[in-house]
Amino acid sequence: MAAHAERGMSAPPEVVFNTATDPDRSSAWLPERLRSSGACRVEVVDADEMRARWCAADWSAEIDVEPAGAGGARVRLDLAGPDHDLADEILANLDREVAENLTAG
Repeated sequence: MAAHAERGMSAPPEVVFNTATDPDRSSAWLPERLRSSGACRVEVVDADEMRARWCAADWSAEIDVEPAGAGGARVRLDLAGPDHDLADEILANLDREVAENLTAG
């Protein structure tokens, strides 16, 4: 089963994409249920179009980040696997991580 979620974020798209694809930050926004389901690694599908994919034993996700108004970003997530109900939570967590990084920086 698959789920689709979208969310606007108040950060430049490059910041959102770099946060999402930084393996050292994934534990801050990727839910434990997914992290514990096996090895998860990020693959940048197209850096120019800000598309990335994650694959693990029983789930996969693809994210697209694009510019939105006022210097923000629009993030689209497709999540496949038994935990497809986590799509909205994933984007909320990513948004929080991006906001924390902007505040700290």
